[in-house]
Amino acid sequence: MPKIAPFSAWPWEHLGIFKYMLLGPLVGKVVHSSLQKDNDLARDWCFHLLMLTILRFFLYTWYTNVCNMLFLTRNRRIIPQGVDFDQIDKEWNWDNFIILQALIASLSLYMFPHEFAKLPVWDTNGLVTIVMIHVVVSEPLYYWMHRLLHGNYLFTPYHSFHHSSTVPQPVTAGSTTFLEELLVTTVIGLPILGCGLFGCGSKIVIYGYVIVFDFLRCFGHSNVEIMPHWVFDYFPRFKFILYTPTYYSLHHSEMNTNYCLFMPLYDVIWNTLNTNSWDLHKKISLNAGKSTRVPDFVFLAHVVDISSSLHAPFVTRSFSSMAYSARLFLLPQWPFAFLAMLVMWVTSKTFLVSFYNLRGRLHQTWVVPRFGFQYFLPFASQGINKHIEEAILRADRLGVKVISLAALNKNEALNGGGTLFVKKHPNLKVRVVHGNTLTAAVILNEIHEDVQEVFLTGATSKLGRAIALYLCRRGVRVLMLTESTERFQNIQEEAPANCRKNLVQVTKYQAAKNCKTWVVGKWITPGQQRWAPPETHFHQFVVPPIFAFRRDCTYGDLAAMKLPDDVEGLGSCEYTMGRGIVHACHAGGVVHSLEGWSHHEVGALDVDRIDVVWKAALKHGLQPVSSLPK
Repeated sequence: MPKIAPFSAWPWEHLGIFKYMLLGPLVGKVVHSSLQKDNDLARDWCFHLLMLTILRFFLYTWYTNVCNMLFLTRNRRIIPQGVDFDQIDKEWNWDNFIILQALIASLSLYMFPHEFAKLPVWDTNGLVTIVMIHVVVSEPLYYWMHRLLHGNYLFTPYHSFHHSSTVPQPVTAGSTTFLEELLVTTVIGLPILGCGLFGCGSKIVIYGYVIVFDFLRCFGHSNVEIMPHWVFDYFPRFKFILYTPTYYSLHHSEMNTNYCLFMPLYDVIWNTLNTNSWDLHKKISLNAGKSTRVPDFVFLAHVVDISSSLHAPFVTRSFSSMAYSARLFLLPQWPFAFLAMLVMWVTSKTFLVSFYNLRGRLHQTWVVPRFGFQYFLPFASQGINKHIEEAILRADRLGVKVISLAALNKNEALNGGGTLFVKKHPNLKVRVVHGNTLTAAVILNEIHEDVQEVFLTGATSKLGRAIALYLCRRGVRVLMLTESTERFQNIQEEAPANCRKNLVQVTKYQAAKNCKTWVVGKWITPGQQRWAPPETHFHQFVVPPIFAFRRDCTYGDLAAMKLPDDVEGLGSCEYTMGRGIVHACHAGGVVHSLEGWSHHEVGALDVDRIDVVWKAALKHGLQPVSSLPK
């Protein structure tokens, strides 16, 4: 086991989520005193400390969420790459420093209760004093402590972890070791302590200093440049008073420059200023309103429901980095999500939510501001198609090469699997792809070669038709559940003459009581599942997936593939999929882009291309989920 440097690990490192119980005595004191109607001064300050702790937590979380609103910040990003899963995991416990400083403040309250009791609500002298102490004491103190942490002896055990975050985010400020935060606590604590010793402290000054201190840390670590360059043009000396996100990013990338806390003045005094700081800031600031790099590929997604709309990087970064599932903490946020839904209905703007890089190509996910249930409202179809069409035309104007349509955006009843747009705009340069060919390939390659009979629901859909025709060519008997004899016969006529006998129309689930391989393309109830014999395996391409009702049967995942290992900047999961795994229709668009195919993939599936697309996917390093280790 490697030796751990003293004071590098956090004392509560192994407590996990239970670390928040360390604040229990603080909460207990406030609750107990309130119930007892005890107005003692200790309770009053415990309440203020608790409120300040909560405010700090929400400030860092809010600022991080804003930075991940790519539809607002994409043209202002300093480091263009995305935040990946590795960085999110490293920064998982970013709030340790808030707990530490709350505990130290609680100890101070216990040791000096009367000194805190005397503090008034406001004192103008306190404001002046705390600013002076910060400028004269905290700023140079932080500067030299920061330089020491970059020394040969201290950097690796204590500071390298902070610099391992490639893309700075507000929560990166708290991604530090225990020793670092003890030093930062000293820096933030000295002005507050100094005000108290000089007898000019106040509650508002303490609140204000801590919140402003945190805001400026968030500001510098944001990776989003919001400081306009004209401020420095009109007030040149102001550049030495306040740093910018660009200024900090240079320290994060080149390290041995720009050590200051908030004031570049000290880098100037001690000759550690990066000479590119102001030129780079001006360049980024001037380019803020201009379009950034055009994506090669766009996946046009949609929101499934109100709860899952919270599974976005700009809502909760850590939650979006895991596969979606209903969580208790989502319940209080539901009303806000509902209001956001109403706003989306009014604005109706397709927006960017995530991106990643693959083989030097930029892949983006855009979301149509419509929820799943809206796709089944007859009066909403025209409006939804309008939004999809606008997104396709926007991609075409930008120079996007491929746009892939997610599940309901390519609904047959809605737009014929994308055919509507291709026919309406025959001169499109962007290739429109529904990705269902790869979806069919994934399902078909999950069916063992020794299977002789398959029961297929949703048999006359685009995917059902292709799966049935492919299997019948392979000599598999396909029981196609459909009440439409005409649609069945049309599909049967597409099959080679010597294979048509393998396609059998059935109208009831009882027909599959001896078939152990079900391919589900239309949602089935637990009661309908009862007709499957024991040891049946349910393959499925239905959204939402069917309930795993039978314990004596097995259930396959929705058709999905894992992206190649060399994908960069991917930090959010696609709905219920695991990390790095996307729905097969998304993966189909990726393959279309990587192969550089020039045809549209819309409407009915070309059965002859199923194997072609499958081999191309494997060639580029995509892996079917069924082959991944459990």
